[in-house]
Amino acid sequence: MERLLEINNLKTSFFTHVGEVKAVGGVSFYLNKGEALGIVGESGSGKSVTMMSLMRLLSDTGKIIDGEMIFQGRDLVKLSEKEMEKVRGNEIGMIFQDPMTSLNPVFTIGNQIMEPLLKHRGLNKKEAFDRSVKLLSLVGIPSPEKRMKQYPHEFSGGMRQRAMIAMALCCEPKLLIADEPTTALDVTIQAQILELMKDIKQKLNTSIILITHDLGVVADVCDRINVMYGGTIAETGSTKDLFYNPRHPYTWGLLNSIPNPKSTIREKLRPIEGQPPDLLKPPVGCPFAARCNYAMRICELQRPPLFQISPEHNAACFLNHPDAPKIKAPVGRGGL
Repeated sequence: MERLLEINNLKTSFFTHVGEVKAVGGVSFYLNKGEALGIVGESGSGKSVTMMSLMRLLSDTGKIIDGEMIFQGRDLVKLSEKEMEKVRGNEIGMIFQDPMTSLNPVFTIGNQIMEPLLKHRGLNKKEAFDRSVKLLSLVGIPSPEKRMKQYPHEFSGGMRQRAMIAMALCCEPKLLIADEPTTALDVTIQAQILELMKDIKQKLNTSIILITHDLGVVADVCDRINVMYGGTIAETGSTKDLFYNPRHPYTWGLLNSIPNPKSTIREKLRPIEGQPPDLLKPPVGCPFAARCNYAMRICELQRPPLFQISPEHNAACFLNHPDAPKIKAPVGRGGL
């Protein structure tokens, strides 16, 4: 398949008054055209910072320290701010976590959807209005012409999220980044948003990166999954690999924290004990070692490489070393 995006050894830090926070510590992955990639992990794992680095939307304290981000043959790290303005919203669209704070409360929904069309596509106001109406209809918002004149506070949470998707799609980007698109939505609306994203992928052949802390959300949408922990990739593989042959203890923990509605056995969910690593002082060894029930001495002294399980499946855990003890994955409930 043709590569759309390739990120190599990306390192991003935030320079604060207490020191350097190494939020992303050498992440590498790729995305093919027309593919959906899920990035999962708990809060603070580096998911959103990786994508904000890709969009070059870091705060003043944030800086890309090293690495390259090759998008359609261009390294986004090396582009000027003016060149990046032509990429954002035009070639790469992004749905942010909270639509209420991402939408401008003093402008109508219509004005906010029309803005990228006027800027990037050079349409006149009537053409941009008509295109925006079609987009609102595409994402399932009823009476789109009437809704164009309304403000964000007049929309429900689910409708605001749909409006954000319409804004992200208005210039028909090659890549759509969805950062926690179902956060704070009830389960019915969540299902509708995820179904909408699947339709967009099929109808427009848009590549999607879906960021979430919930493995259940990506199960039905994504072709491949990257599991992130402590600013690094703990495991990567196809959705089938990650759900039916997980090879990293952190992935096991995520799977065991998902309730299985089909299970006939009533058991308590098993949370992952402990706290994420302090990225002001990242551990020398495996970032998950302090919380891992299977940690060995080497895990504290050396950071594990990505061991290849199969051509598309890799896990950064010394348990996959040929000389390591053979341990059966303790999963069998959550999502399996």
